[in-house]
Amino acid sequence: MSTISHRRETFAGERQDEISEFCQGLFAPFARSDQRRWGEVYLRGLLHASGRKTPANISEHVLGRRAVQPIQQFVNQSTWSFESVRRHLAERICSLTAPEAWAFDEVVFPKNGDRSAGVGRQFVASEGRMMNCQLALAASVVHKGGSLPVNWHLMLPRHWDRDHELRGQAHIPEDERHRPRWSYVLESVDEILHEWDVPIAPILADWSFEHEVEPLLLGLEERGLGYLVEIAPSAQLPVRRLAGHAGTHRRPAADLARDLGEHGERAVLSWQDRPENRARHSQFMVGRLPAGHHPKLHGPGARGARHLVVEWPFGRPQPRTYWVTNLPASRLAETVALAELRHKSSYGCERLQQFGLGDFEGRSFRGWHHHVTLASAALGYHALRELGEDELDDVLDDVLEEERAVE
Repeated sequence: MSTISHRRETFAGERQDEISEFCQGLFAPFARSDQRRWGEVYLRGLLHASGRKTPANISEHVLGRRAVQPIQQFVNQSTWSFESVRRHLAERICSLTAPEAWAFDEVVFPKNGDRSAGVGRQFVASEGRMMNCQLALAASVVHKGGSLPVNWHLMLPRHWDRDHELRGQAHIPEDERHRPRWSYVLESVDEILHEWDVPIAPILADWSFEHEVEPLLLGLEERGLGYLVEIAPSAQLPVRRLAGHAGTHRRPAADLARDLGEHGERAVLSWQDRPENRARHSQFMVGRLPAGHHPKLHGPGARGARHLVVEWPFGRPQPRTYWVTNLPASRLAETVALAELRHKSSYGCERLQQFGLGDFEGRSFRGWHHHVTLASAALGYHALRELGEDELDDVLDDVLEEERAVE
């Protein structure tokens, strides 16, 4: 028994070389040894430096002296590939635990100035107001232990397309332009599922502040992916015309929900509310929608037919939440459980603030991507340790069972 207790304590305590071992794999593709060295310094600072994770604080904590210039050069000017770091991080996580979903979240970076890459006064859906900020799209792998943002896109405001001075100062690549949010989601999906060696899982997205959902749904269907997308009551969805009229027309989701209230399938489901950790139950209704594409989808049980799923709690005059999904309507409980995973992905993005996500002081496009990638890596280090501890706990439990059997 004492041996097992010692093994638990040793694993839980951080050994000096654990971060180095993690960095060796993470930064292996870097061309130069100095890049790998400064990468480890920066990661250690994101993990353990107190206060804001600035180059000064990071270098003083890790090196015991100020080394601002080489850290700034590593993050802002160095040409190392953030794509390879993201791929390695995602593949490491997925090698330990299968993804339950790939989730997409808006992440806000408030700013005071107007020169950082992609900054501007713009409407922030998650805040419901105008802000001077950078807006990013984070793609997270949602797994049994939590979630980890592993892919990033900085969404450029429209005025960045025509301001050549701004673009030059922030070193915006020529092919980066303002585009609709669904385009960023589909690009991120393609990178994850076609360039990385990771499993396919349903796509989760909050589209409740977007006016147009059809391009996103069609893009996911064309890729043969299952999805669950939260939409606004005003979202226009295609429905079949009345008898004698060909084709489809569009109606707001709220109107379709009223129809479901009269004629749709109903179910009462109970579940454990994740943020508040309390039991909840509510009424759900499901109705089929015509879809633009019905390809054979990847993943068990996927069929491709679109359905509107509505949560309409008892006693409320209007529904609480609307989703569109192409996952099997007969498995409503699984669909609702999938919707609850959204809390995991948003929490993962919030946890990144502990590792300096919002502390980047540079202005360049490349520097921003380098910084957010390394912040994800810092959280990923913790996530891998937590998953490793779970695996060790399982092994030790098996050992204890064997010892009891022998006794």
